[in-house]
Amino acid sequence: MAVTFNHTIIAAKDREASARFLVDLLGLEEPTHWGPFTSVRLDEGVVLQYAEPPVDEIQMQHYAFLIDDATFDAALERVRAQGIEYWADPQMRRAGELNDNNGGRGFYFFDPAGHGLEVLTRAD
Repeated sequence: MAVTFNHTIIAAKDREASARFLVDLLGLEEPTHWGPFTSVRLDEGVVLQYAEPPVDEIQMQHYAFLIDDATFDAALERVRAQGIEYWADPQMRRAGELNDNNGGRGFYFFDPAGHGLEVLTRAD
């Protein structure tokens, strides 16, 4: 059997808001619900399960999404329309810019729970 990534649990202050943010940004299917999770399905069966942990502070994590050019354009338009800050670099020095890493395009921003998200059109 090949090894593939199936799912992960992402801590969120408001699991519905975080799931909705990603679904709306990337044009994904509606979130589903099971027990304490609000789940977002990506391609290849990968599932992101948002949950509200019983803690006040959530440790920031980084999640990168490899997307096609059309999805990238739509995501960038949504980020700009919502006034979400974004950067070309993870050090947040190039505000409002895109990068051209590996001959593609990408940018970094934060989700409602404070996790660092990245969208890119070419993988490393």
